[in-house]
Amino acid sequence: MNPKGGTVSVVDSFPYQVREIENVFIPMRDGAQLAARIWLPEEAERTPLPAIMEYIPYRKRDITRGRDAANHAYLAGHGYVCVRVDMRGSGDSDGVLTDEYTQQEQEDGVDAIAWLAEQPWCDGNVGMMGISWGGFNSLQVAAKQPPALKAIISICSSDDLYADNMHYMGGCLLGDNLSEATVMFAFNTLPPDPQIVGNRWRDMWFDRMENSGLWLEQWIEHQRRSAYWSTSSVNEYYSAIQCPVYAIGGWADGFTNTVLRLMQHLEVPRKGLIGPWGHKYPHQGIPGPAIGFLQESLRWWDYWLKGKDTGIMDEPMLRAWEQHSVPPDTSYDERPGRWIGEASWPSDNISMRRYGLGPYTIAMGEGHGGPHQQEGHESALALQSPISVGQSAGKWCSYAATPDLPGDQREEDGGSLIFSSRQLAEPLEIFGMPMVEFELSCDKPQAMLAVRLSDVAPDGKSTRVTYGLLNLSHRDSDADPEPLVPHRRYRVRIPMNGIAQCFPVGHQLRLSVSTSYWPLAWLPPEPAQVDIYPDSCALVLPERTPGEEDTRLPDFDEPEEAPPLETHTFSASEHNWLLHRDLATKESTLEVINDQGHFRIEDIGTEVRRSTREWYSTVNDDFTSARGETYTERSFKRDDWNVEIYTRSILSCDESNFFVHAQLDAYEDDYRVFSKNWEKVIPRDHM
Repeated sequence: MNPKGGTVSVVDSFPYQVREIENVFIPMRDGAQLAARIWLPEEAERTPLPAIMEYIPYRKRDITRGRDAANHAYLAGHGYVCVRVDMRGSGDSDGVLTDEYTQQEQEDGVDAIAWLAEQPWCDGNVGMMGISWGGFNSLQVAAKQPPALKAIISICSSDDLYADNMHYMGGCLLGDNLSEATVMFAFNTLPPDPQIVGNRWRDMWFDRMENSGLWLEQWIEHQRRSAYWSTSSVNEYYSAIQCPVYAIGGWADGFTNTVLRLMQHLEVPRKGLIGPWGHKYPHQGIPGPAIGFLQESLRWWDYWLKGKDTGIMDEPMLRAWEQHSVPPDTSYDERPGRWIGEASWPSDNISMRRYGLGPYTIAMGEGHGGPHQQEGHESALALQSPISVGQSAGKWCSYAATPDLPGDQREEDGGSLIFSSRQLAEPLEIFGMPMVEFELSCDKPQAMLAVRLSDVAPDGKSTRVTYGLLNLSHRDSDADPEPLVPHRRYRVRIPMNGIAQCFPVGHQLRLSVSTSYWPLAWLPPEPAQVDIYPDSCALVLPERTPGEEDTRLPDFDEPEEAPPLETHTFSASEHNWLLHRDLATKESTLEVINDQGHFRIEDIGTEVRRSTREWYSTVNDDFTSARGETYTERSFKRDDWNVEIYTRSILSCDESNFFVHAQLDAYEDDYRVFSKNWEKVIPRDHM
C-alpha cells in the first residue's frame, strides 16, 4: 500500500557491515583540501564498490550530522561507499566561500569525483546526489562531464538560477532572497572544528568572516538576467549533461518547475518524481504521504552503478502526486490525492485549454476564450491592491517549518480582482503549468502583478493551488527590462508554478489578481493602478485526461532510514509565523520564528545552538516603508571550544534605491573577537 504519513521506520540491520571514517581530506588541483566523512562497507576493502557523493556547504561535522547518518549509513549498508564532502570554505574544508554555484565549486566537485574513483575501495563508478544546494551542484557538476560520474539524483533544485531560484520570480525580487542570504551569512561565518583541522582553526575562521562577503549585496546588484546567473544555469546547456538524471521535487517546495523542464529538455535517460512535499527528502516529506525514498534511490543506483535490472526504467518517466481538494491551512500533515504517471513529457494526455475571462468570471464550458473584441470597445476593470495582500501567501519555498503554507485566500481576495467559474458539473484535473494572458494598461512606469489559482469549496473557503508573479517591466525580457508607458495597452503572459490538482464537482476555480504580494515579493517603488480588459484575457489550463496506467503504478515502499543520531536536547525547536498590526502607528509586521533549538551531539560532545528570526514590515500604504530584517544566533561549545556568532541584516528602500545594512559579531569564550558592519546603497533596476 502507499504510505499515508507516519514516522520513518528505523532499520538497524543491513546486508553490508559499515565502518565510519570521521574525516578524510581530499586534495584539489590547486593544493587545497576538502574535508569528507565516509561510510565504508567493509566488503569494499576486499571487493571495490561504487561511491555516492553528497557535496554541500552545511557542515558534515555537526549541522547535517543527523541527516547524513540516517541517509548515508542506510545506502552504505546496501553496498555503496558514501562520501559527504564539505565544500571549499565550509565546515572543515580549506578556503573561503564567496558565492553560490561558482566555477571553483564545480571544478572542486570534478576533482573530488576523480579522487573517489581512484581509491582502492571504489570500482570506478560514482554517483552524486543531494537536496537543494546538493541538487543544484549535482546538475552543474554533471554538465562538466567527469568521466567517473555515471548518474545523479537531484532533489529540490533549479536549472535556472535567475527565474526559478530564491532570488527572483517573474522579474520580482523575492523575500526569500533576504532569507537565503541570511542563511548563508550565518553559515559563512562559522569556524571549522579544532578537533579536525587543529590549531589553524582560528585563522581559518577569521579568514572566512573577513572575506566571504555579503551575498545579499551581490544578489541585489544583479536584478536582471545576466551572465552572473546564466553561467551556472544548466538550462543554458542541457546537452552538456550526459549521465542519467533522477529529478525530484515537491508541490510545496519552490523548485518543482525544474523537474518538468528537465524531463522535457534533457536527452539522457531520466526520471522525474514530484510529491506533495516541501523542501525535504521524500522519506521525511511533509506534507505527506512520505515515501521510501532511500529504497527508491537504491533501485536507481543499482541500475546505473551496478548494472542490475531493477525495473526502474520500465516505469513511467514522470510520476506526480495529484492533489485533491482540501480546506485551506498553513500546515498539513498530509495532502489527500493519488499518484499519476506519464510515459513522456510533454504528455499526449495533457492539452492546454483556454478559457475566456469576463467581468469577474471565468467562462468555463463557454468557448475557448481569447481576444475577441476590438480595442476601444471593452470596459476595463481597475485594480490597485493594498500592501496587505500577500500576508497569507506563505513562504516561496516551504521548509516544513510550519506554519509556512498559504492560508485561506478570502482575505487576500478582498484586495484583489477576482474571476470565478461556475460550480463544476464534473471533476477537472490539471497537470502542468497554468498560464494567464492579460490585456492591460497601467498609470505608472513600474508595477507588478501576482496571479493566484484557487479551489473554492461550496462553503466559500479558498485554497491556493498555484500562483505566478510578473514584474511588468520584465514583460518581454528579464535581460532587458523596459518601463511601461503609462496608459498604453500591453499584452502579457504570466505562467504559474506547475501543479497536479483535481478540482471536484461542486467546487469553483478562482483566479485572483493583485498588484502587491508582500512579503513574498518586494513591493514596487510606488502604488500603481492596473486596468485589465477582461474580454481580451484568458486563463490557460493544462487539462489532463486520466489513464488506466495510473492504476497500474507500482507502490512505493514505506519510508525507512538508518538509526538516528544520538543527541541530548536542552531546548526544543520552535517554528511560528506571527502577524503584528499596530492600529495606532499603522505598522504591520510579519514575524517568522525559526528556532532550531539547543542540543548536544553525544558522539562528538559538541553543543549546538541555532536560531533565526525574520521581520517584514510596512507602514500604512507607504510602499517605500517596506523593510526586511533578520537576526541569527549560532554557537558551538565543548570543554575545549566555545564560540558564538551573531548576524543582523536589514533590507529597506526608497523609490530609487535599495539599502543594505548588515552586522557580524563573533565571540570566543565570551569575548568579542571580531566585528564588522556593511552599508550599501544599490539603485533599483526596473524593480
